[in-house]
Amino acid sequence: MAIVDAQGRLFGKVSLLDVGAGAIIAMVVGGIFLLPGKTGSAVGGDNGKEVEVDVIVLGMKSAQDVSQLLKTGDSIDVIIRNEPAGSVNIDKLTVLPRDVLVPQPDGTVKALPDPRPQAKYFTSFLMTLKGNAKVADDGVVFGNKKVKIGTTLELESKEYNFRSSVLQVRQ
Repeated sequence: MAIVDAQGRLFGKVSLLDVGAGAIIAMVVGGIFLLPGKTGSAVGGDNGKEVEVDVIVLGMKSAQDVSQLLKTGDSIDVIIRNEPAGSVNIDKLTVLPRDVLVPQPDGTVKALPDPRPQAKYFTSFLMTLKGNAKVADDGVVFGNKKVKIGTTLELESKEYNFRSSVLQVRQ
């Protein structure tokens, strides 16, 4: 009796393809349990260092005044690339003026308040966020995601969800 017959069956009972597929499945399951990846969030961890992140929010749409919605000291959940990255506190909030550039007869340009009625629903502001994060050789890490200038942070609480862009990271 041959070990492999003409149809590719081992000892005439089990297909070699089935044996190969079973071996691959066993290796994957073994890899998941024996070699787990790194997990956990860096924000709020004991080994983190306090960092400040300046972000800008342009044109947030809201009927509420930003100063009523966001207050210094409030805690905000941070989401980076659709993955939760912990929470930070609002350290500073600066509302930017709603201006429009108006050319003058002498050729200069003045920034004047935006007269459009819908402009009251669009707000732009700067925020400084403070929290603990891991500091690596090549930058600051929040929730296993590097935060650098230009990174988009999604900020969320029970009352709001909006996107901001990182302007500066300080350690």
